[in-house]
Amino acid sequence: MTITLPKIFGILGLLIITWAIFAKSEKQQDWLFVFGGLGLLIYSISLKDPIFIPLQVLFISASLWELSTLKNTYANKKKHL
Repeated sequence: MTITLPKIFGILGLLIITWAIFAKSEKQQDWLFVFGGLGLLIYSISLKDPIFIPLQVLFISASLWELSTLKNTYANKKKHL
């Protein structure tokens, strides 16, 4: 079995997503999900997998969307203080 660069990205992506599950901060967790998802997206693209490529894009998009809502939530809380 040869370890290729896409496989390394896939392994790191899965490890980063696992690490994100244990992150204390929601913001940190979302950034880890984004980077882990990118690693898995690279691996999925290398496999030319028509199922996992769009699912990874959706996963990354959801994490970025949550990051933007967290940013807006914190900004609104500061305005009301």
